[in-house]
Amino acid sequence: MSPDQLHGYRLQQASLVKLPYLGLALALILLAVVIAMFKLPTIPGVERDIRSESHASIWKYRHLMLGALGIFVYVGAEVSIGSFLVSYLSQPNIGGLSIAAAGNYLAYYWGGAMIGRFVGSALLQKFHTGKMLGVAAAMAFLLVATTMITSGHVAMWSVLVIGLFNSIMFPSIFTLGIDGLGPMTGEGSGVLVAAIVGGALIPELQGLIADRIGIHHAFFVPAICYLYILYYGIWGSQKKAAPGTIAAANS
Repeated sequence: MSPDQLHGYRLQQASLVKLPYLGLALALILLAVVIAMFKLPTIPGVERDIRSESHASIWKYRHLMLGALGIFVYVGAEVSIGSFLVSYLSQPNIGGLSIAAAGNYLAYYWGGAMIGRFVGSALLQKFHTGKMLGVAAAMAFLLVATTMITSGHVAMWSVLVIGLFNSIMFPSIFTLGIDGLGPMTGEGSGVLVAAIVGGALIPELQGLIADRIGIHHAFFVPAICYLYILYYGIWGSQKKAAPGTIAAANS
C-alpha cells in the first residue's frame, strides 16, 4: 500500500473497535454507579475511623510503599515483554518468524506463567516468600540479560521462559507488602492494586526506547524492573516500624 492507503486502512481498522470499547466503558460506568449505591457492612475490629485513629498514615509503612513500586515494575515488565514478543520473535536475528507464527509462541510465555503459579504455590509452602521472590527475580533478570546478548534460538527461548519466573511475583509482592498492617490491610491493599498502572506506563517507555535503539536492546527496561524486585524480595520487604507503631516481626 501507498502511505495514504495504509493510513486510511489503519483508520478504518481502528474505527471497527470503537463501538465495542464504548459499550465496555458504558457498562463499567453503570457498574460503578451500582456499586456506589451499596454500603458495605462494617466488620468489627477491622474498620476504623481514619480521622480519629492514632495510627501513622498508611504512607509511612516503608515495606508497603516499596511493595507498591514492586507491583508497578512487575506488571510493567510482564506486560512489556508480552507486548513485544511477537515483534521480537519476528526479528531476523532472533526467530525470523512470520507475525502469525510468532503469535503462536505467546502461549509458551503465558503458559509458563500458569505452570509456574502451581509449582510456585507448592514451593512457597516450604520456603520464605521474600527469598523465593528474590530467586525468581534473579532468574528473570538473567534470562532478560541472556536474550539481550545473544541471538537466534537462545535469545528466543530465554525470553519465552521468563513467564515461568513471573508466575509467583505478583502474589509474593502483595503478601509481603501488606504483611503486618493489621487494621490498615484494606488501605494497603488498595495502594498495591493501584500500582498495576505500571502495566500501562512501562511498555510505553520501552516502546519509545525501542524506536531509538532497537527492540533487542530495549529489553534493558524490564531487566531493571527485575533487579528492583530482587532487591525488594531480599531487603526491601523487611518491615520497619511506622511512626507511632510497633512493626510485627517479619515472618
